[in-house]
Amino acid sequence: MIISFDIGGSAIKGGIARSETDIVPLGRRPTPRDDFAAFVDTLRAIIAETGEEPSRIALSIAGVVDPDTQRLICANIPCIHGRTLAADLEAELGLPALIANDADCFAMAEAGLGAGRGHRIVFGAILGTGVGGGLIADGRLVNEAGGFAGEWGHGPIIATAAGNPPAAIPAYACGCGQKGCVDTVGGARGLERLHKTLHDLDLSSEAIIGQWQDGEEKATRTIDVYVDLVASPLALTINITGATIVPVGGGLSNVEPLLAELDHAVRARILRKFDRPLVVRSQCRIEPGLIGAALLGLKAEALLPKA
Repeated sequence: MIISFDIGGSAIKGGIARSETDIVPLGRRPTPRDDFAAFVDTLRAIIAETGEEPSRIALSIAGVVDPDTQRLICANIPCIHGRTLAADLEAELGLPALIANDADCFAMAEAGLGAGRGHRIVFGAILGTGVGGGLIADGRLVNEAGGFAGEWGHGPIIATAAGNPPAAIPAYACGCGQKGCVDTVGGARGLERLHKTLHDLDLSSEAIIGQWQDGEEKATRTIDVYVDLVASPLALTINITGATIVPVGGGLSNVEPLLAELDHAVRARILRKFDRPLVVRSQCRIEPGLIGAALLGLKAEALLPKA
């Protein structure tokens, strides 16, 4: 048995995993953001809830493990940022610890139990507040040792003009320090930014999508530009990875007509042709972080069959 955790900036959720078909969520507790001892105590309390001794723990975190130093980059939880978190938790809890990025865990969940079942190469894409992703090949996470594989949201790649007719697109500054990243236009905040650029209107992503679905002209223009901007880098990602399915998570994945538009545009721009949807809504809608971390932990314990 292993215990998986989904570590967020506001809450820590736990789960017991005995097999891929037996993953049971536990409760949730507030995340101690500035006190590492309290952070460890929270994990210890969740472990104690089970009344059992796990063989290891596996954590899904909105951060990245540097593959060279094994230090965690996690700005929204200062008490674990910069730590060699796996080693630190092993020392504190006396259990082997596995740390994985939340988008990687999402991709793992979809590959193992969601829309990616039966596919050798699965690229899990996040279209939420921002843009993220994870890559699974032959049932294994490419980032098992940490790293940035799957981060299609970053890099100066966004087109300078998009839509029909083309509209000029600024190289928006990105939080990663670069300009023109997919993350600046591909998530909910990016959609709002595009609408402001195109029409000088401040609307929420929900309002823009609602107006688009009602056929409103300005919102329709924004979605046209959005799909054009996002489809090309996603198509390039698919060409490079060879993914045969792209499950999408995050808030925008709930808008299935938007995913259908994106899927149509992506399939028109890739080398391999598919006569079926490629960019699809994720199937693991509840606790994908817990599920993905659990599957990674079970694989590490050799409690799952090899792919």
